[in-house]
Amino acid sequence: MSLKKFFGGGASTESARSGQRTTLQGPRVPRHSSGWVALQQFLAANPGQRVLDIGPTSPANINFLTGLGHSVYMADLVEDANSEEYRLAPSDTEEDEEPQRYDTARFVAESVNFAGRDFDVILLWDTLDYLPEPFVAPVVVRLHEVLQPGGRLLAFFHNEEQGQETPFSRYHLAAGESVDTQRAAPHRIHAIYSNRAVEKLFGEFHATRFFLARDKMREVLVER
Repeated sequence: MSLKKFFGGGASTESARSGQRTTLQGPRVPRHSSGWVALQQFLAANPGQRVLDIGPTSPANINFLTGLGHSVYMADLVEDANSEEYRLAPSDTEEDEEPQRYDTARFVAESVNFAGRDFDVILLWDTLDYLPEPFVAPVVVRLHEVLQPGGRLLAFFHNEEQGQETPFSRYHLAAGESVDTQRAAPHRIHAIYSNRAVEKLFGEFHATRFFLARDKMREVLVER
């Protein structure tokens, strides 16, 4: 299970759920991010933001955001979603080729539960690519619920050229035009979403702005 904490004002408070943390491996590799550049402008113009950073615990992100006067809450959804905990056993009537079934309602209730908090900024990164498909739409609905009107959500999406074998990485924040990537876990991409599919996922949000990154990943800055 994920470790979730709220950081702000030099203090931290654990949520009800905790467990094994994802181990980060290897060097950090900088990558240019136009979406992060745009989001930095929003953070600079709006002090005291409540930020949801989705991914394994990153001291770099905590220090960067709290140093700017924002508070941070972390949730490692990919680790939870790819555990055995939310996989349902096949019924006796199912055939061998039936797709894996998941307890989607329990996953959202337990892993996308922020103890009544809402947020001004969500750093979603490329999380949706690494979630089993039945989780994706309900997670986006839940994030829409907890993001304040006028808030921003930053998401990344891989493309066909990178493919399903692209390993899951953590993104670390820094001032400037780049974020650092670091290998996080041996999870593989579950699905690759077209621009139209991304627009449909975020259809209930107010506005969606696309950026094409130099490594051909698509970055999306979404306004609630």
